Amino acid sequence: MPRLASWVKGANEPDTDFPLDNLPCGVFSVNGGKPRCGVAIGEMVLDVSAAEEAGVLRPAEAPVFDVPFWNGFMELGPEIWAAFRSALMQALAESSPQRPELEPFLVPMSTAAMHMPFAVAEFTDFYAGRNHAFNVGSMFRGPENALPPNWLHMPIGYNGRASSVVVSGTDIRRPWGQLKSPDHDMPAFLPSRRFDFELEMGAVVGQPSQGPVSVAEADEMIFGYVLLNDWSARDIQAWEYQPLGPFQAKATATTISPWIVTKAALEPFRTSTPEREKPLLPYLREPGPMLYDIALEAALAPAGRPETVITRTNYAEMYYSAPQQLAHHTVSGCPMRVGDLLGSGTVSGKTRPERGSLLELSWGGKEPLTLEGGESRSFLEDGDTLVLRGHARGDGYRIGFGEARGTVLPAIDKPGWA
Repeated sequence: MPRLASWVKGANEPDTDFPLDNLPCGVFSVNGGKPRCGVAIGEMVLDVSAAEEAGVLRPAEAPVFDVPFWNGFMELGPEIWAAFRSALMQALAESSPQRPELEPFLVPMSTAAMHMPFAVAEFTDFYAGRNHAFNVGSMFRGPENALPPNWLHMPIGYNGRASSVVVSGTDIRRPWGQLKSPDHDMPAFLPSRRFDFELEMGAVVGQPSQGPVSVAEADEMIFGYVLLNDWSARDIQAWEYQPLGPFQAKATATTISPWIVTKAALEPFRTSTPEREKPLLPYLREPGPMLYDIALEAALAPAGRPETVITRTNYAEMYYSAPQQLAHHTVSGCPMRVGDLLGSGTVSGKTRPERGSLLELSWGGKEPLTLEGGESRSFLEDGDTLVLRGHARGDGYRIGFGEARGTVLPAIDKPGWA
């Protein structure tokens, strides 16, 4: 049984992603209707937009769920977040007298189409997993020079594209780009041949900032977390990234899971970042545990074939936490906005089965994977579906994220390009 029992169908099953302890935030629609804000509970979605409109739920004096995203609610701040969560937990608890009021606003999750849960203001992707950074650096520079000199001193990141962040279930079109072969002086313009996934977590910023913030303040600003797949064209990246880093190779799409698991739901699973190989500067030091024990996996399914789980790892492998990343982001004076999204960087463990990208799993294509159906993969092929899953497990319950799923479609055939 979950730690907290509910009257909602499916909420007390030990393997549900969405027990009463979770209550993640998303946006859904039914039968092509208007997208609405909802909270996942068991096998159902609580339509908080309709409940607010009916006066059953009212987190603020003015409506905040009259739009199809959670940004307005996030703007209300941590005290309102906590009060609303507490009110929902009481209303959905097993013996709650509010059951007759809320039951009409429950929608079967099986009938719901999911949409982006928040309006993404900006997207920043980090490179904050030590094992991933060491593996990639070893491939290109050798183990002795794997980590750049600055890597152990600060979380490395780059500004990505908010416009290409998409919700789970969105198909991903293989990108075109310039590819450079060492055997030719001129690059060729072709569809990417080394298209890849990156298994990441995304932190959703729920409060704005003006000027630098501390790690502790940054932690308070984070509303919740999503699964994140930062699709990557490795061959495009190899030609373009010097001297300024990723650009088109990372601009195709970033897929997130449809449910924002709130930071409050993850509190029991806090864990510490690893022991530092070099001391961090004071502004990056953490006042307490800032990571979470979240089991992660990636599965690959060729078109018409069963899936193979190709990696299992844990968010606790990160070298830098999301609050550290957010604090570092602000030190230049960069304002953060409600709805900013921070990608953790690829989450990889120390062994091959824990690597969070095909670049690492196939070691740059030199060691192809064999899938359960007998197919081999070095990088993603057209028709492949890539699925990320994650959960934190408690005593008799789990806090799940659902899925971040995307299928690779062939590149657009545009006359005159090739």
